[in-house]
Amino acid sequence: MQGAAEVDGVPVRGEMLYLGCGRRELPLRAETAAGLMLLGGEPFEERIVMFWNFVGRTGQEMAQAREDWMTGDRFGEVHGYAGRRLSAPEMPATPLKPRGRER
Repeated sequence: MQGAAEVDGVPVRGEMLYLGCGRRELPLRAETAAGLMLLGGEPFEERIVMFWNFVGRTGQEMAQAREDWMTGDRFGEVHGYAGRRLSAPEMPATPLKPRGRER
């Protein structure tokens, strides 16, 4: 994010802000030039596993995603980024726990 903005009256300056579900509108305001990323959508119905930059249904999917990232097999490249590709952290020794909404 660049600059300073307000999202639904809450100042956002370089951090993430969770706003919850059920909105029909989202007031945004900036006094000066600002850039931010808005990510939204309905929560997953199923429980999910998250690890680093990956989301899946099982720990096995996370391990495969990490392997694919490290070998460059499945994920594209970031055009315009001059640095080296980031290495994904090692998978944790303990099993990844699925989480999500309880219905």
